[in-house]
Amino acid sequence: MPQVTMKWNDGVHNYMTYLTGDVPVGDYDPDRLANLGLGHAAIDAGAGYTYLDPATGHEFSIVGGLTYNFENPDTDYKNGIDAHIDWAASQFLNEQWHVGLVGYAYQQLSGDSGSGATLGDFKSRVFGVGPQAGYKFDVSDATTGYVNLKGYYEFGAKNRPEGWNVWLMLAFSPAAPGSGQ
Repeated sequence: MPQVTMKWNDGVHNYMTYLTGDVPVGDYDPDRLANLGLGHAAIDAGAGYTYLDPATGHEFSIVGGLTYNFENPDTDYKNGIDAHIDWAASQFLNEQWHVGLVGYAYQQLSGDSGSGATLGDFKSRVFGVGPQAGYKFDVSDATTGYVNLKGYYEFGAKNRPEGWNVWLMLAFSPAAPGSGQ
């Protein structure tokens, strides 16, 4: 589903809002152990702030949002509304490398429902914190690449698993205007 994002900044302070969602795609079978899709639609909206001081290399970002889930018609199950906050604090070592800490909090605000909700409202929550490292690189004169590796130790879980998980992200974007690339 398309994502709508509005951003504005003053050079050091950066703000953004977003609205996104997903639509059910692919074949969903409630009797299958694994499915590619969730089997239901969802809408997510939120806002974020980033402090980035190029002179010192200090960066702090925080994004918060709410997710509304629609009912899965194959299971008659509807997940509740959830709130989520993601944050990151980094120190840039040079123009390409940064290291820091990341974290998140997830809290389900309303209970699950529908005739498929045989375990009751099943509200869940989890918190995570861990290290991260990122590297920005030139792909071409017009494209910049970015790779980020982060790990989270999850704790305080309720009705969710907890432990370690690791994320590897690779992104490509147009080079910044006036960056000399």
